[in-house]
Amino acid sequence: MVLDTGSELSWLHCKQLPNLNSTFNPLLSSSYITAPCNSSICNTRTRDLILPASCDPNKLCHVIVSYADSSSVEGTLAAETFSIGGAAQPGTLFGCMDSAGYTSDADEDSKTTGLMGMNRGSLSLVTQMALPKFSYCISGKDASGVLLLGGGSAAAPWLGPLKYTPLVTATTSLPYFDRVAYTVQLQGIKVAEKLLQLPKSVFLPDHTGAGQTMVDSGTQFTFLLGSVYSALKDEFLEQTKGVLTRIEDPEFVFEGAMDLCYHAPASLAAVPAVTLVFEGAEMKVSGERLLYRARKGSDWVYCFTFGNSDLLGIEAYVIGHHHQQNVWMEFDLVNSRVGFTETTCDLASQRLGLSP
Repeated sequence: MVLDTGSELSWLHCKQLPNLNSTFNPLLSSSYITAPCNSSICNTRTRDLILPASCDPNKLCHVIVSYADSSSVEGTLAAETFSIGGAAQPGTLFGCMDSAGYTSDADEDSKTTGLMGMNRGSLSLVTQMALPKFSYCISGKDASGVLLLGGGSAAAPWLGPLKYTPLVTATTSLPYFDRVAYTVQLQGIKVAEKLLQLPKSVFLPDHTGAGQTMVDSGTQFTFLLGSVYSALKDEFLEQTKGVLTRIEDPEFVFEGAMDLCYHAPASLAAVPAVTLVFEGAEMKVSGERLLYRARKGSDWVYCFTFGNSDLLGIEAYVIGHHHQQNVWMEFDLVNSRVGFTETTCDLASQRLGLSP
């Protein structure tokens, strides 16, 4: 399952389709229970979903989940016993989905059976399991990451101290503010050691709630509001003159929102780091996390891993999973904060005895 701190409902593919290698067949389960559409579960527990639940022709609770890349899945809200790390969780609510798409990447779809919703909404796994905290470490390689439910850094004393930034909550309901996201306060951005000269107000949500900063493991790259992205891009271009050669092709925009790509650099070490400055903590992005190798025709190019959220149609700052690679991330719900520290995730999984 894809670990997604940016969404609520966990779900599994329940319909065998040609592009899926792995599906869940509820007919083979004695503990699978569907939710009727007139049940309190269907009417109240779905309140944080973006699209309201409805009634399907069989009078079952029909749910639709949509994502930032405009993909969506739909199916039936149901309960099942999930066993996670050896502990059985009976009556866990999830979506048994019968539509095909999830991401726009068919290769990734074929590798996964579904999604693990980990935000703070009523139906998320975090809320259902009443987790005090959870942590993860995303490796640069596919299969060697770590997910720890409960416990946290106390289980890994060799990590050293974590840097913490408080979670931001909205006291009132605002149209563009996602109240169940992990929202932190971005305060500034540095290129090398130079802080971008931007007013503090550009990082604060406006009166509609637009402009929050979300930590989202379900989004690949990091996206900034247009004015901040432009300032970062200009400063990065200025500091990389003579170090990187930009590809001057207005037609080429990687993944629809990354318009700054380069020919292969002689050395990534000479490229200045970009540091995200949060309240109480900083996240430094350098090397392969800063420039992503992508295909352009038959050539390999290196694209800047910050994008313009305006081009995605999102009114928010989003910290994606690429910038969380080889960073131990702790979501501490009891103390309402997010902690992180750089580490080597392959090593972390070995030390926790989780490596194959």
